[in-house]
Amino acid sequence: MATITLKGNQIHTSGSLPPVGGGAPDFRLTKGDLSDASLADFAGKVKILNIVPSLDTSVCALSAKKFNEEIKNIGGAVVLNISRDLPFAQSRFCKAEGVDTVIPLSDLRDRSFGKAYGAEIVDGPMAGLLSRAVVVVDASNRVVYTQQVPEIGQEPDYAAAVAAAKKVL
Repeated sequence: MATITLKGNQIHTSGSLPPVGGGAPDFRLTKGDLSDASLADFAGKVKILNIVPSLDTSVCALSAKKFNEEIKNIGGAVVLNISRDLPFAQSRFCKAEGVDTVIPLSDLRDRSFGKAYGAEIVDGPMAGLLSRAVVVVDASNRVVYTQQVPEIGQEPDYAAAVAAAKKVL
């Protein structure tokens, strides 16, 4: 269980992010067309998992936009923006904000991603949503970088995540 904060108040996640060097847990997430996506759908690519509570918040929106720009300079990699937002809301956000390279995926239907990745918030006013975290997974699905952002209102370390992705390309 990780302890993070929301406006300085402690809240907790369901576990810890997958360990660096270990295998990335498989997942079943929902795409905008309501079809399923799994880790296998991104085989052979480096994956930056941008895990956020909701795209309907300013910092989550900012991180999706920032990674959308960053990924354009990294061939062979994808950014998966993962939240528990409705897939329709994710698609609407991406269209309205010009987010055209990040792939929005929802943990709304299956709800196992948050538990498998230790990112589900289990108490406080955001219980049931995902914490803000970044996990970088190499082309063979090995975890090469993680960051559990300590304060929900804080942006992730984009440079560190991008550097980790580039290092394994």
